[in-house]
Amino acid sequence: MSAAPSTAPEPLDPPHPADVTPASEATPAPEVETAAADQSAAVGRAAAQANATDRAEPAGQTNTAAGAGTTARANTAAGAETAAHADDAAQAAGRTAGELARAAERKAAALLAPPAPTRLGDVVPAPEQVMPDAGADYLLAADAVIRVSADPAAMAVAGHLAALLRPATGYPLPVTDAATPVPSGGIALDLTGEAALGEEGYRLDITTDGVRIAAGTAAGLFHGVQTLRQLLPAAVESATPVTERWVLPGGSILDRPRYPHRGAMLDVARHFFGVTDVLRVIDDLARYKLNRLHLHLTDDQGWRIAIDSWPRLATVGGAGAVGDAPGGYYTQADYQRIVAYAADRHITVIPEIDLPGHTHAALTAYGELAPDRVAPPPYTGTEVGFSYVDPASERTYDFVADVLGEIAALTPGRWLHIGGDEAFKVPAEVYAGFVDRVQRIVAELGRDVIGWHQIAPATHAEGRILQWWGTTGEDAVTAEAVRRGARLILSPGNHAYLDMKYAPDTPIGHDWAGLIDVHRAYDWDPANHLAGAPAEAVLGVEAPLWTESVTTLAEIEFMLFPRLPAIAELGWSPRSTHDWSAFRERLATHGPRWATAGITYHRSPELPWPTTPVPAPRRPSADDVGQAPVSRLDETPVRPGTAPDRG
Repeated sequence: MSAAPSTAPEPLDPPHPADVTPASEATPAPEVETAAADQSAAVGRAAAQANATDRAEPAGQTNTAAGAGTTARANTAAGAETAAHADDAAQAAGRTAGELARAAERKAAALLAPPAPTRLGDVVPAPEQVMPDAGADYLLAADAVIRVSADPAAMAVAGHLAALLRPATGYPLPVTDAATPVPSGGIALDLTGEAALGEEGYRLDITTDGVRIAAGTAAGLFHGVQTLRQLLPAAVESATPVTERWVLPGGSILDRPRYPHRGAMLDVARHFFGVTDVLRVIDDLARYKLNRLHLHLTDDQGWRIAIDSWPRLATVGGAGAVGDAPGGYYTQADYQRIVAYAADRHITVIPEIDLPGHTHAALTAYGELAPDRVAPPPYTGTEVGFSYVDPASERTYDFVADVLGEIAALTPGRWLHIGGDEAFKVPAEVYAGFVDRVQRIVAELGRDVIGWHQIAPATHAEGRILQWWGTTGEDAVTAEAVRRGARLILSPGNHAYLDMKYAPDTPIGHDWAGLIDVHRAYDWDPANHLAGAPAEAVLGVEAPLWTESVTTLAEIEFMLFPRLPAIAELGWSPRSTHDWSAFRERLATHGPRWATAGITYHRSPELPWPTTPVPAPRRPSADDVGQAPVSRLDETPVRPGTAPDRG
């Protein structure tokens, strides 16, 4: 049913700005030069033909021999004058005659070439505005240059784009900075500071002369790059050069997110997943413009983060997992590496330390935290609600302050998640007092608290966020907490819980919240889903993946795809674009992309997958960029390792 990740190298970060090669210094590989020469010759012939057509006289015009000569001389003079004006315009625009010639070649090639295989609107999540231009398709050439605003964050996005495109195209794609980047036949990333685009919005313009992505922030540029990636042929996901026409559909896109919080949760406590697996999940989130990774770091079965002031939490509490699976934990350096990798992709990590329940692993490591002061044996089952730290002990609050303090120091994001669910054995009044005190500890650390919606009865704390996972859409207690000032992240168990099975015969997963196929994951509106909660209280959506039955990276991705893009669209796209029929058509075109990228996914019968054969999922090679090892559901199962993954 499952298989372990292969031993291929972990994802590699794209080049840092210091590693970027100026365009003037870049030397294409010989095979790239040959391809460019062949392409240039073919396009040159097309350009000559196009120019000849441009010079042809209007249909129906006749001339005598003398008149023809006069007309030819007049056309020559007029052409010279036009060329002079064009030259002046080129100089004014800072473009050389050679650049103009290449632009003419590209225009001619676009006129002769077949249309782009991808439509401008085939993007997931659906953009706010799509304005196709069938006559403006752009062909990425071997000599293309990526020009970017001279800003470190923008340069990092350009490096990421180059790292995405180089493996499949085989093109050098040098990156160079500019005060005002223009495509000039290549790709321009322009950090404009335009306030109207917000913190994450972008404009994408594709013409025969190149591609321009403009944004007010580096995050907006990054999201624009993900759209550009989707508009290229699916073969762009290949880790090795592919013979392909790298053509993009012409037109413009204006795009901004509906909600500021668009996330997924990965439970690494029930089963442990090493650093490379988590980095792969981060890449999966980035594809679809998700910007939060919620890591469920602690639970009854395992404690997965090293805490210097309480070392046995990791070494003892992190030793096991569900069933006979070995455990593991992240060193603080491991965790910082995950946080940094996510930040490079404009994703914020939200760490969760579940309290006061789901703490059996902590009690195994430190019996002094238990109500009876006795350390229980490790727990490898899947029941919930039986464990809790002692709310009456001051030692418990020392523990909470130490743990959250160290986690906050390692995490630059604003939020700390304190869990709070299923503490069934703690009396309601005692539970509320415990949450009140923990909320104050979080506030003293300068952070905002997030908790599962069970913390709603506690006193409101400034900036408090409730993560709602109910299944009915009715919750008067949570609605009252919202009236007192709490805000919401919506993760309805019967729509967004990605550990639920797709269908009765899904080989892994649960069904306590119901079966969740792709349509069900897509068919709800965050703005009005929870009765009594106004739309303005909703910060966004999050798709949790609990891992009681999920043991490998392949199984993670099988449960994420194709449902994760559905949740991503709910979080990003305007409500006006919400249409199941259109979404299923767009989403189905991504199957070949996932297959080429080596992503194991569920081939849902709801979607009209392409009938043409697609490549089998590949195992990434040592040369892969931004990819982690994958495995297939039909291989022999091997569990994750016991040792922390230090790369």
